[in-house]
Amino acid sequence: MANTYFDEYENLEIHELMLKDRPRQEAYYNAILGNKDLFKDKIVMDVGAGTGILSAFCAKAGARLVYAVEASNVATKVALDLIEDNGLTNVVKVIQSRVEEFVLPAEAEKVDIIVSEWMGFYLLHEGMLDSVLLARDKFLKEGGLLFPSECTIFVAPCSVPSLFDDWHNVDGIKMDTFARKLRTQKSSRPEITHLNPQDLLHEGVVFHRMNLLDVEASDLDSIQFKEVITAQKAGNHQGFCIWFDVRFPGEEFVLSTSPLSPPTHWKQCVVVLPEESCENLEEKSPIAFQITMKRSAADMRKYNLEGGFARPQHRGASQCLAPAI
Repeated sequence: MANTYFDEYENLEIHELMLKDRPRQEAYYNAILGNKDLFKDKIVMDVGAGTGILSAFCAKAGARLVYAVEASNVATKVALDLIEDNGLTNVVKVIQSRVEEFVLPAEAEKVDIIVSEWMGFYLLHEGMLDSVLLARDKFLKEGGLLFPSECTIFVAPCSVPSLFDDWHNVDGIKMDTFARKLRTQKSSRPEITHLNPQDLLHEGVVFHRMNLLDVEASDLDSIQFKEVITAQKAGNHQGFCIWFDVRFPGEEFVLSTSPLSPPTHWKQCVVVLPEESCENLEEKSPIAFQITMKRSAADMRKYNLEGGFARPQHRGASQCLAPAI
């Protein structure tokens, strides 16, 4: 399973998708190059370096030494060339290795900063944060920094017109039955989609917040959330939307995957309700709900999302599995 995961990252189209994600690129560029005082003459580790572009940012920000640790063959097929093409071989050392197997050179200092773009759908999909935390515990100096350093998961009730309302009329043809069968086919996992801001019934509440200097890998096995909120606008309650933000140290920079922010390749994760549980809500209608994000026993890089909710005079429940993407 682990080899398959890393083999997938040898597909350069995956890196193309990430590199063309401007909010992602700009967040890391600004966080690193906008904090040159933090990087100057420092030793940095880039966990899951991929093409090596973040390592190059660190070198340009003034780092003395950068370990670009990448498990896939992209390390030797792409990252080495990128570092050489940009004249950074004296600073950036590309190492093809899983960080779990990486060993610092004899007598080498621990690192001052760990940089990584480890986030997956709904933040934790792919389970790469575990590797970053392991690197933190093995290689980061006391008082060292993590980029990003904090992350927050948000959740909000929402409408999902792409799975419900858009099928009432398709070029003059009613396709509600097709839509019902489509939702059934998709029901084993949440929908990964770009949700329009107007489809949110609430601005979102904090599902879970983490300081990456403190969190432990075992804390990621199961995350539970329970809340009662009131709808901030009227609309058809058809699901719950989940997204995340990450923050970087030093000068304040935030990367957000909110529907209210510029779109990213992470999109949003929508837990879709069964049709019989959907309901038109008035503004200020209360919604009580709980969601559990639990690591899958079958694949530790994926999570099961399970939830239940209740409204006045109506109770319902929804269960979904994490997307196998």
